[in-house]
Amino acid sequence: MTETSNSNNKPALEWTDAHQVDWENILSVGEECISAEELKRMLLAKGRNTNVGFNLYDGFEPSGRMHIAQGVFKAMNVNKCTSAEGATFVFWVADWFALMNDKMGGDLEKIKIVGQYLIEVWRAAGMNLDHVVFKWASEEITQHASVYWPLMLDVARRFNITRIKKCCQIMGRLEGSLTAAQVLYPLMQCTDVFFLKADICQLGVDQRKVNMLAREYCDASNKKFKPIILSHHMLYGLKAGQEKMSKSDPDSAIFMEDTTEDVERKILQAYCPAVEEQESTSSTSNEEVDAGKASMHLTVDNLKNPCLDYIQHIIFSPPGATFTAAGQTFTDFAAVKDAFLAEAITEEALKRGLINELNRLLQPVRDHFTNDANAKHLLEQVQQFKKDAVPTSTTPRRLDLSSHVPANTHLVFAPLPNSSPTLQQAVDLLARIRAGEGQRKTVLYLSDWSAAVCNANQADDKVIAAFYTLLLASLRALDATLMESVHIQYQSQAILTDPSNYWISVINVGRHFMLDKVMGDNMVDSDGVGGVIARLMQVADIAGVAPASMSLEESNQVVAELVSEFFTHKLPNLTAPTSIITKELDVRLQPVRESDALVTENDEYYLTDDPAVNVKSKMKKAFCEPGNTLFCPPIALATVFCLKKETPLVISRSEENGGTCNYENVSTLEKDFRSEALHPGDLKAGVTTVVMDIFANLSSTIKADKEAMQASKTLKAFQKKMSKVKK
Repeated sequence: MTETSNSNNKPALEWTDAHQVDWENILSVGEECISAEELKRMLLAKGRNTNVGFNLYDGFEPSGRMHIAQGVFKAMNVNKCTSAEGATFVFWVADWFALMNDKMGGDLEKIKIVGQYLIEVWRAAGMNLDHVVFKWASEEITQHASVYWPLMLDVARRFNITRIKKCCQIMGRLEGSLTAAQVLYPLMQCTDVFFLKADICQLGVDQRKVNMLAREYCDASNKKFKPIILSHHMLYGLKAGQEKMSKSDPDSAIFMEDTTEDVERKILQAYCPAVEEQESTSSTSNEEVDAGKASMHLTVDNLKNPCLDYIQHIIFSPPGATFTAAGQTFTDFAAVKDAFLAEAITEEALKRGLINELNRLLQPVRDHFTNDANAKHLLEQVQQFKKDAVPTSTTPRRLDLSSHVPANTHLVFAPLPNSSPTLQQAVDLLARIRAGEGQRKTVLYLSDWSAAVCNANQADDKVIAAFYTLLLASLRALDATLMESVHIQYQSQAILTDPSNYWISVINVGRHFMLDKVMGDNMVDSDGVGGVIARLMQVADIAGVAPASMSLEESNQVVAELVSEFFTHKLPNLTAPTSIITKELDVRLQPVRESDALVTENDEYYLTDDPAVNVKSKMKKAFCEPGNTLFCPPIALATVFCLKKETPLVISRSEENGGTCNYENVSTLEKDFRSEALHPGDLKAGVTTVVMDIFANLSSTIKADKEAMQASKTLKAFQKKMSKVKK
């Protein structure tokens, strides 16, 4: 590869004959989702040079056994890929996911030993490790949690539930029977692609849908270069009707530790038809369909003969390979298949030939684990793990914030950010904080990462932070004494104290509940999947704080139900917090209307940083129908800011209009307004004086706080930006 110059004097690259990539070799691994020329052009466009090259990626969970597809077949495919100049194959060792799935009793050290054992299997199977890198998820995700998890949240915020459900075939699950955790897995796998900076996703074709999700993410996030999908074939299981091998069924596949006797027994018993299957005409219910069947294979194959499948994709995979059966030596698979279907080779002879070839491939692995001291020790350890009783975990994994927040607290969640805090949000939040007054200290939780996954403020970190900064300044202005006793906790900071246990707890919450239950009645498939993730996170947040009581937004009571059930069944050592439902009076300035061109968005409510001119203008336009006390914003404002505080509302009028009147309770105020003894104009004038004082205090508090002032500017710039986008 050599550098050339372009018209902009920026370095460009072109492939020279001396560094020609063997594209044919790479593309022979699987189906060509793109042409070799497009592959070449895309990689070159990324500005790859001879020192960097390009990355291929696959992942595996070190959960114990390795079948021949993962062992020999994968080794052959990796060797094909890394034969290309500049190629590096990155294996994502998903030990963190094995820990999450409680493999090896949740013992990470044992899981790592299993991972090292599997690497030794590949080494013995002939994988060339010179250009192979193994990255351990437990180390990478923990060390780079502030990068990995925000990236996952960014992926999630860009897709709706329907799209993620389509990816769940990677778990072989039907869309109607998904747990909430099963929408997390494809999101995390998509994140892996970008976290590992993979240029080419070289996984089985069963993973194609989630790999396509990664390409769609590039469109959604305006990433110029999409990962290339290079899928490999999925080998059939050895039994009739098995679309792929199964680690849970030892007779469905040849495993890398199988003895010669095991190989002989399994192959002789294997399904080996010489006649194509006839499609069944009987109806099958959705519950009986294998959700993954449609995407398990690259080509149509009605014969579905696993013995021929092994011969084609394992025995004939290396260049120059041959296959011998019944005294005949074949140099290509088509000739073997034709001979078998023509009965020139018997089933017995075909299987005996396959047994010989498989044992030939497995013998170096057996020898390695017999003669190499390190490999032998690893095998002995793994074998012992299988014999040992798996300890039962008694302590559920969760984030423990006991050293970061007060004990026996009242927990309140701030609302998800918008372009500017409203007075309604502030008074509602103060009401929820007051609900826990007494012996308990309140923790105010600012869910900044949940805000991002819900796409609040376009998931802009600075704008989300600005909202919370301005909201906190407003709360202090409205009730400084109350806020002195409130502990402020940002969600992101809490998570990063122990990200591993936090996200395991999120996934455990998801496993416990079906997706439909987490969605509740107010979420539909067309909604963003971020809403599901945020609910799982909120349950994990509550488990982390372990409060005595909590107050959630009225619209989020489904979370209260999830918390109660999850604590009861999964966190028996903790007491589920008492859920307190409270809400302040509605201080919106206009009724909810389906369509009204005369009412602008900003006239509907007060913003906490509204200037005096807006305060007066909005009150003048506020809905105040004579005699109507069912919805009367001036009365609601007077109640919240005067009457509840035992401060009278002063209505100043001339003697001829009834004279000055002091209202000390809401019932008298409403009575006079219903009878029209109190005119809307006089009511508005009196309440305007009250809210002007409130906003004068808000304004002085914000102006005295440099961070709040900057936050206000940031939000106004965001509002301006979004208004241009809408146009």
